[in-house]
Amino acid sequence: MDAVTRLKNKVVVSVQAMPNEPLYAENCMVAMMKSVVKGSAGGLRVAGIRDVKNAKAITDIPVIGITKPEVIPQNFKEIVYITPTLNDVISLINAGADIIALDGTQRPRPDNTSLAELIKYIHINKKLAMADISTLEEGIEAANAGADVLSTTLAGYTLESKNSPKGPDFPLLEALIKEVKVPVILEGRIWTPEEVDKAFSMGAHSVVIGSAITRPQLITKRFVQRG
Repeated sequence: MDAVTRLKNKVVVSVQAMPNEPLYAENCMVAMMKSVVKGSAGGLRVAGIRDVKNAKAITDIPVIGITKPEVIPQNFKEIVYITPTLNDVISLINAGADIIALDGTQRPRPDNTSLAELIKYIHINKKLAMADISTLEEGIEAANAGADVLSTTLAGYTLESKNSPKGPDFPLLEALIKEVKVPVILEGRIWTPEEVDKAFSMGAHSVVIGSAITRPQLITKRFVQRG
């Protein structure tokens, strides 16, 4: 059974922190991974070689690996920054990630590789490719390029998806499920169990939750800045 199949009807937890945040320390990230695995996470989504290797060392559930810059640029809606280059893909493969997640849009990449070329390289190395997309059109193109699974990760975070809802992008999830044959994952702005239930009832393959579980500074703000 491949890693994508194993994620069917599972909640995946994104365990990530930026280098300037307290939880970025290696022991903190490992403790967070162990905690969510103990809480029955069906998969982990982690960033960088260090955390991919540590995730593989502590669990046998599927590990989704990405790379991203240490500081997210202010123009992040305009550029490719999630696993943007072939070198990034190679680093994640070598670190042992089961699934390589990458920007699945058709925007230009720093090394001028195409999405199809990156996916082909991932497959040559017997790994699976997750395309993070923001629109229906991007999802269709990514599926045609060979992506094994799509995720709504970038909905609302690109210029092309500026009309995405403030909450989870259920309309995009619904449209993708109707139009593509590959599994579709809902990711982005999910805060409640009810939203998870809704996603699965609509046919989501999996649901990825990040901030609502693993970003205490954002969780705190929701309570402090309520209303």
